[in-house]
Amino acid sequence: MDQFVEENLKTIKQEMESACRASGRRIEDVKLLLATKTVPLEKLNRAMQAGETLFGENKAQELRDKFPLMQQHQQVEWHFIGHLQTNKVKDVVKYVTLIHSVDRLKLGLALHQQLTKMNKTMDILVQVNTSYEASKFGVPPEKAQNLIEQLSQFETLNIRGLMTIGKLNATNEETRHCFRLLKNIQAQMEEKKYPGVKLDILSMGMSGDFKAAIEEGATIIRIGTSVFGQRYLPDRYYWNENKRGND
Repeated sequence: MDQFVEENLKTIKQEMESACRASGRRIEDVKLLLATKTVPLEKLNRAMQAGETLFGENKAQELRDKFPLMQQHQQVEWHFIGHLQTNKVKDVVKYVTLIHSVDRLKLGLALHQQLTKMNKTMDILVQVNTSYEASKFGVPPEKAQNLIEQLSQFETLNIRGLMTIGKLNATNEETRHCFRLLKNIQAQMEEKKYPGVKLDILSMGMSGDFKAAIEEGATIIRIGTSVFGQRYLPDRYYWNENKRGND
């Protein structure tokens, strides 16, 4: 059987270590999250057999389908990394430990109401549109502080950090600007010392730009195609409302 998943994982890990060395960081401080959208279970099992335990899904339906099939591996942790519609909240919060894509108060309220019913809390990241591209979801950088203040009022939500997507089809410097902007927002928000807000996570970097993201401070990188190969479905399957999403 083809060993390309394992080989790709080794290559990614080597590149992660190189980026960490280049920026004076410890490899232990950067987590590899495998983006699983449309990836067949066979490939996911190969990644798990290779020791990977952190997976992220973009669509609620795929998350529901994959979750029971992968729970035989006790250490598997699921994150939700795609655009989350309020009517899908109930289907997501029962499966994941972290939601990367909270980008509006309406979603925060829907999460709070559902979590209250379930008597549980949820770690979240605030998604910021650092490239100002209309094709992407995320709160504009200048409105991130206000959204964090609003979300911090919900006792069921633990704000753990920020997420962004680098500028698509951009130069290396343009992409790095997006990552630096997110890092700057993190620093500014940490100075505010909002009660219950701990911004220690920066989720940024995908298959094409994760090395730059690590060098600019990423603590979670989201990798899909560089490990699992090209997706089987066209991009329009993933992006709600004609907006682009995660790798």
